[in-house]
Amino acid sequence: MASPQNQDISMRPVFREDHEQFREQARRFIEREIVPHLHAWEAEGIVPKSVWLKAGEAGLLCSTVPEAYGGAGGDFGHSAVMIEELARVNATAVGFTTHSEIVAPYIVAYGTEEQKQRWLPKMVSGETIGVIAMSEPGIGSDLRSMRTTAVRGEDIYTINGQKTFITNGGNADLAVTATKLDPAAKELTLICVETDQPGFSKGRRLEKIGLKGQDTSELFFDNVSVPMANRLGEEGQGFKYLTHQLAWERTIIGIRAAASIDSLIEQTIQYTRDRKLFGKTVFDFQNTKFKLAECKAQATMLRVFVDDCLAKAMRGELSAEVGAMCKLMGSEMQGKILDELLQLHGGYGFMSEYMISRAWVDARVARIYGGTSEIMKEIISRSL
Repeated sequence: MASPQNQDISMRPVFREDHEQFREQARRFIEREIVPHLHAWEAEGIVPKSVWLKAGEAGLLCSTVPEAYGGAGGDFGHSAVMIEELARVNATAVGFTTHSEIVAPYIVAYGTEEQKQRWLPKMVSGETIGVIAMSEPGIGSDLRSMRTTAVRGEDIYTINGQKTFITNGGNADLAVTATKLDPAAKELTLICVETDQPGFSKGRRLEKIGLKGQDTSELFFDNVSVPMANRLGEEGQGFKYLTHQLAWERTIIGIRAAASIDSLIEQTIQYTRDRKLFGKTVFDFQNTKFKLAECKAQATMLRVFVDDCLAKAMRGELSAEVGAMCKLMGSEMQGKILDELLQLHGGYGFMSEYMISRAWVDARVARIYGGTSEIMKEIISRSL
C-alpha cells in the first residue's frame, strides 16, 4: 500500500535527508515493537515501561535534547517525524510525544544545569518517564484558577493538591507540576516532583472512550516535600513558561491530525477498491470517488499548511495565533474527514478490528486537549 510518507522528500521540502533517515529508523521500530501489541495495550490500558526502554535504546525519545544531556540534538523536524510515524499506524495512545516534546523541552528551556544533568539523560533512555501535571478537576482551560499549592519552607516546598487527565500518569516517574505559592494569586510556579516522594500517589487509570492504550491518571499530592532545587525556573513565572511552549504543543496536534488523515485516506482507497457491492467495487460508485476526492483535496490543503507551521517552528517564527490555527483546523478537519472515511467502510467501519474505527474515536479528543477549539478561536480572534 502506498503511503503519503513515502513520497519523494522534494514534495515536502520541510524535511531534510537526515529527517527521512530518522523516519526509516522510527518506522522500523514502530512496526516491530508497537504495532503488534496495540490491541493488547488497549485492553490493559497502559503501555509497558519495557517499550519505553527499547525506544530509548533505539534513540527515538527526546530527539531534540542536546547531546550534552544524552540526546541527539535534533530539531522539530525530527520531532515531527516521530509524531507522524506514530499517527500513521494510529499509535497516538503511545505517550512518547508528551514525554519527548512537552516535558523534556520544559527542562531544557528552564532547568538549571544540575536539573538537566539529573533528569534528561534518563528521560532520553526511557528510564524516567516525564509528565506535565497541569489539569485539575473542574477548571477546564482556566489554568489560573488551579488550586494545587506549594508552601515555601526553609529549603523545601510542601505541595498539596490534585491533578487529573494526566497522560502517562500511571507510568510517571517525574511530574512537572503547576502550583500556586499564594492560593489567592494568579501566578503559577512549576516544580518537578519525583513520584517516589512520600505523600505522592497515583489514582486510578481513567476510563476513556478513545486512546485506550494511554494510561491517563489522577495524581495526588498530600504534604509532598520537594527540595527548592526542584523548582523549574523562577517563582511566579510558570504561566509564562507554559504559554511559551503552547504554540508548538498545539502544532503537534495539527501534525498528528494531518498524518492520520493521509494514512487513513490511503487505507480507505484500498478498502473501497477491494470491497465488492452489487457486482462492482465500492470505489467504482461515483459517490465514493467524489467523497474520496473531496477528502484528498482537503487533506492536501491541510498538509501544506501544517508543513508551513512546522517550518516556522523550525525557524523559531511560530506565533501563538498560527499554532492555534494549526490545532483548530487540524483537529476539526480530522474529525470531519475520518467520519467520511468511516462511512465509506460501511458496517465494517464500526468494527474495532479496522483502524478507521479506532482512529475515529481517538481523534475526538484532539478538539479538546491542548485547549478546546473554542479557546483556539478566542486566541485567533485576538489578532483580528
